Amino acid sequence: MRVLLVSTPVGPLGSGLGGGVELTLTNIAKALVLRGHAVGIIAPKGSQFPINNGIEVDGALQITAQVQGRGAPITLPANSVLENMWTCTRDLQQNFDVIINFAYDWLPFYLTPWFHRPIAHLVSMGSLTDAMDEIIGKTVQNFPGTVGVHSLAQAATFEFGDRCRCLSNGLDLSGYTFQPQADRALAWVGRIAPEKGIEDAIAAAAQTQISLRIFGIQPDLAYWQRVCQQYPQAPIDYRGFLPTHQLQQELGQCAALVMTPRWVEAFGNVAMEALACGVPVVAYRRGGPAEIVQDGVTGWLVEPDSVAGLVAAIARLDELDRHTCRQQAEASYSLEAMGGRVEQWLKDILTNREAGMEAISKPDS
Repeated sequence: MRVLLVSTPVGPLGSGLGGGVELTLTNIAKALVLRGHAVGIIAPKGSQFPINNGIEVDGALQITAQVQGRGAPITLPANSVLENMWTCTRDLQQNFDVIINFAYDWLPFYLTPWFHRPIAHLVSMGSLTDAMDEIIGKTVQNFPGTVGVHSLAQAATFEFGDRCRCLSNGLDLSGYTFQPQADRALAWVGRIAPEKGIEDAIAAAAQTQISLRIFGIQPDLAYWQRVCQQYPQAPIDYRGFLPTHQLQQELGQCAALVMTPRWVEAFGNVAMEALACGVPVVAYRRGGPAEIVQDGVTGWLVEPDSVAGLVAAIARLDELDRHTCRQQAEASYSLEAMGGRVEQWLKDILTNREAGMEAISKPDS
């Protein structure tokens, strides 16, 4: 197949502004190329592309959906990179068999009926706004099988979730080194924003007095400063936003990854990355991480929003085996496994489209 991937409009690939979408797109591109498919990528200007066939598009970035309320209107800035990327996609569509949309935004869903090539939409978040729910629901209704999600928990946030394709996720495990020994330190990885609940991880670090190494971009510096002021005695060590090859090295040195989402994480790529390094995961039993972590085997699942639960779980890390963590990553989240799931999804979309076109072309009997 010839597959065109259209990235998120909230930031260039490699910037960290796109969160887990950046890693997902990168790994899907690699997986499809390994399976013999021709892949192209359209992304905002300044992107770092995982393959050679990448097109940079200039324009103003889109505001992330996480910071908007349920009744937020649909907006586009002047010279919108989202609009420009999809103009480019329209112009190039004849060179591809299928398009994958990675943007959690209204415009690509709305444009779907007017494209000559099928669009597969990989939804990166759960239900956040009424306008997005409505347009995704219409796409599910009018183009069955074309909307994918990462977890059952994410799907359950939508009324139409049972009609979405659950694809999970995967990694290029060759880029993650198993580390059998760990420092006396915890890790927290992600975009430092209120919905990620970093306060709870810092509170647990303060109670246990175990160093918390923090990795991630700071889109809201004032928020980060407020959190630091709230826990002045917490043993935290902010190490910035690191590219994958550096992150996996430092993450692998930690005794555990702590995940404290206050919203329904669609999946939780960092949990998968931690397991690939042999690092157990302590996570709230909420969203995608609850489907990744094998409680008592590759981590501990904790009652949501319970700092006391985090502290109790951290005290039991010695009961977990780091080799088992890596084995779970190899069995469930390899690039090969994910590539197979995505490839079959795209083939099904193309098959259904061909069947539909044949039915339309047949004269009435």
